Amino acid sequence: MEYKHNPLPLSELKQNRVQVKVTRKEAEVFFSTLERFALIVTRAVGTMGFFFILTFWTVGWLLWNLWAPIELRFDPAPAFVIWLFASNVIQLILLPLVMVGQNLEGKFAEQRAQADYEINKKSEQEVEVIIAHLENQNELLLELARKIDRK
Repeated sequence: MEYKHNPLPLSELKQNRVQVKVTRKEAEVFFSTLERFALIVTRAVGTMGFFFILTFWTVGWLLWNLWAPIELRFDPAPAFVIWLFASNVIQLILLPLVMVGQNLEGKFAEQRAQADYEINKKSEQEVEVIIAHLENQNELLLELARKIDRK
């Protein structure tokens, strides 16, 4: 049996090997300042810290306006009009920013998915080449074993 090693696929594989990189920081370079701001707000609003800040602010506001001396209360119960107005303003400002941030996060997810797909394709090609080389080595080893057995 003749040696069937074909170095071309392996050399092509090495020559065409390009590292796939899609990092968040590289993608964020192309975002505008407002888009980066939206991402920062989205990440901050989505934390337990922000949740606790809003909870303490709400509880503190309501308790103060329920139990503080009457002359110090600035938003009388049960309406809490100022608190409702402030809460709605916060919501009106945060909701569009969070939506923009989520859209940008979706773009990141698509880029990561595309990078994963490319990596999987490359891995499949590399595995096929490795298997072909291993099969060739197996054939060579079997041929060597047959030659040794004949002697």
